[in-house]
Amino acid sequence: MTTPIAAPTSTSATAHRLWARTRGLLLALAVLAAAGIALAALHSNSQHGSLDPRSADRYGSRAVAQLLKAQGVSTRVVTTLDEATVATGPDTTLLITVPDLLTGAQQRQLRAATIDSGGRTVLIAPGSPSLGILAPGVRAESPVSVKPRDPDCAQPAATRAGRADTGGIRYAAPDESSDGCYPADGLPTLLRTAPRGQGQGDTVLLGAPDILLNHRLDKEGNASLALQLLGTRPHVVWYLPSLGDVSATDGGQRSFFDLIPSGWRWAALQLALAAVLAAIWRARRLGPLVTEQLPVAIRASEATEGRARLYRKANARDRAAATLRSAARSRLAPLVGVTASAAHSPEVLVPAVSARLPAAGRDPLSLLFGPTPADDAALVRLADELDALEREVRTS
Repeated sequence: MTTPIAAPTSTSATAHRLWARTRGLLLALAVLAAAGIALAALHSNSQHGSLDPRSADRYGSRAVAQLLKAQGVSTRVVTTLDEATVATGPDTTLLITVPDLLTGAQQRQLRAATIDSGGRTVLIAPGSPSLGILAPGVRAESPVSVKPRDPDCAQPAATRAGRADTGGIRYAAPDESSDGCYPADGLPTLLRTAPRGQGQGDTVLLGAPDILLNHRLDKEGNASLALQLLGTRPHVVWYLPSLGDVSATDGGQRSFFDLIPSGWRWAALQLALAAVLAAIWRARRLGPLVTEQLPVAIRASEATEGRARLYRKANARDRAAATLRSAARSRLAPLVGVTASAAHSPEVLVPAVSARLPAAGRDPLSLLFGPTPADDAALVRLADELDALEREVRTS
């Protein structure tokens, strides 16, 4: 005897139904993946290898490194403080790409290593966080836009280079041992300081990195100025500060954000975008309430019991009592000659009801407008007393 195969019902899961249920989620995931890829691509293409002499993209500095190599100047990239300090010397130019990224301890260590080294230190766009240690006495002023400017100084490197794309942070020096070039609003955007009595070394502050970038190197005198600033010694040590450098932890005290992987900001952004898309996907199903005819007839007693169970589950004795009292007031009003608009006014309804009750009867004010019952038993007593009150009024 063979067992008959059951026909699929209206609730059976079919491929079409599964696709209809999951296509919204799949679309949200696809949009999220596309947005993540786009953000990653934009981030990597716009700033990847910024000021890196190994990078050939727009914001890299490989062109400068190649020109220096053609002039016989070697370029070495370092990413840790120990490598940078060991490499300092009279025949070395130390270029620090992001001095403000260094911690106070790193800045002090660098200053101690370079102050008597006899070499040159080039700081790219240093601001207040680093000037106090790496260039004492120099003050950073409000930045200006980068555009071609004349040197307007006697510094040989600047006069030979001529006009160059300079700007960014402006600097104010307190003594005559500093000479500034390419001024903007009276303050230089290129400053060279050479403290007296400390070997033959000097420090160059460059307000903006544009003359070192690949896509700006062929403009104006940018290439000439870059070569003359970096080519005074046979070796260039190109320091790219890194958050992974152990010296950045200041003696091993690492913060919470130091322990998080470097891409946590982009991951958090993607999660936030996913949450927004999920909210939109779910919210699109919500709309205004629509009244519909019930598919089947439900007895009034069942509806009343169901609503009572909901009130009990929510412990909403106040709502239940208010509903009972409101219904009782609406039924009593026409019995005592009170209009429907005044049925819920105690000043009108209570005297009319009291006039239909015996002298020692119930208190209609506490029954119809009293406080919330303290427990379920009190709520049941209130319902019984309201029914008794209505019977008394009807039979009076």
